[in-house]
Amino acid sequence: MNWRIGWVPLSALLAAQAAQAQPVGFDEAIEIARTETPLVDARVLQVDARERRAEAVDELPDPRLSAGIANLPVTGPVAFEPGRQLPTQFAIGIAQDFPNLAKRHADRSIADAETGIARAALAHARHHGAIGAGEAWVLLWYSQQRAALTRDGLAQLQQLVAPARSTIASGSARPAQSLEIRRALIAMEDVLTAIEAEQDIAQAAVARYVSVADAEAIGPGPGLMVDVAQLRTTLAHNPEIAIADARSGRAEAATDRALADRRPDFGISVNYGRRDGQFGDAVSVMGSVTLPIFTDRRQQPRIEAAQAEATAARAERDEQLRALEAQFAADVARWRSAVTQWERAQSELLPLARQRADLEMASYEAGRATLLDVIAARTALIELELEILERESAAALAATTLRLTYVEHRP
Repeated sequence: MNWRIGWVPLSALLAAQAAQAQPVGFDEAIEIARTETPLVDARVLQVDARERRAEAVDELPDPRLSAGIANLPVTGPVAFEPGRQLPTQFAIGIAQDFPNLAKRHADRSIADAETGIARAALAHARHHGAIGAGEAWVLLWYSQQRAALTRDGLAQLQQLVAPARSTIASGSARPAQSLEIRRALIAMEDVLTAIEAEQDIAQAAVARYVSVADAEAIGPGPGLMVDVAQLRTTLAHNPEIAIADARSGRAEAATDRALADRRPDFGISVNYGRRDGQFGDAVSVMGSVTLPIFTDRRQQPRIEAAQAEATAARAERDEQLRALEAQFAADVARWRSAVTQWERAQSELLPLARQRADLEMASYEAGRATLLDVIAARTALIELELEILERESAAALAATTLRLTYVEHRP
C-alpha cells in the first residue's frame, strides 16, 4: 500500500474557515504593505513637507520697512518743532539683505539633502513593510498547509479505529491495546491545536500590513532558491545604506554652509524724508556689507564642527555597510542550512518512513505484526511529513527574507 501523505491543498481547509477567510496573494500582500500602511502614509507626507519647504529656500530674506522722525530737536528754542530746522524730517524707508551666493547655494543643498533623507525614509518604510508582509504571508501559508496535513493524518488514524475494535472483539488483541489508537489521535489533535494557534498568530501579523482580519494565503508559495551572488551586488544600494548616504549628504551641505559664513553678505536701503516745505524733501540710498572678521573665534569653530559631523556621518555609513554585509552572510548561512536540512529529510528520511509503513501494514495483513506496530509506523510517517513541511517553511522563510531584504533600492 502507498502511505504517502502529500501536501494537502488549501481547499482541504474547513468550510467554515474558508467562508470567513479573505484571500490574499503573496505579491498582493507585499504591494499593499509598500503603499497603504500608516507608516508609509506618514513618510509620504514628510516628503511632501520637505519638498514644499525647499521651494522657498532660494528666496531672498523679507525686506524691512522702517518709518519714523529723524533729527527732531529736543532742546533749545525750537525744541519739538519739526519744521524749524533743515535736518528734521518724517522718514520712511525699505531695506533688502542679499546673502552671498555661496550661502544661498549651500542652503539649497541642505534643503535638497533634507528632501533626500525624507525620500530615503519613505523607501525604508516601504522596504520593511514588504519584508514584514512577505514573512508573515509565508508563515501563514505554511501554517495552513501544516493544518491541512494534520487533519489528513487524523483522518488516516481514525480509519484504524474500526480494525482495532474488530481485533479486540475477535480476541486476537488485548483490550488495553485499543487505547494506543486513542493516544495517537489525542497527540495528533494536540499538534493540530498548536498549528491552529500559529495560524492565528500569522493572520494577526498579516493583518498588520494588509488590514484583513482573517486572511487566507492563496496562490503558490515562494521559491526556496535565491541568487546569492546577485543579491550581494545590491548591498551598497540597500535602503539602510541609502538613508546613511542621505544623512552624509546633509552633513556635507552643512559644511558648505558653514564655510559660506566666511564670505560677506550685502544689503541696500532706500529712505524718503518728508521735510518742511521751505527745505524740500530728501531721498537717501545706502549700501551695507557684513565684515566677517575674527573668523578664528566666530566662523572657524562652526566650520570645524560641521566638518567633524560630516566625517562622523561617513564613518557611520561605513559601519552600517559592514553590519549589513555581516547580516547578509548570516542570513545566507541560515538559508543554506535550512535548505540542506529540508532536502536531506525529503530525499533520505521520507522514503525510509514510507517503506516502514508499507512493511508494517504488509506484516499486519500477513499476521506477523500487531496493530500497534501499524499505528506507530503510521504516526511516525505523519510526524515526519509535518517535520519536512516545517523544514520547508524555514527554508522558504529564509529565502523570502533574503530576497526582500537585500534588493535594489526602489523609491
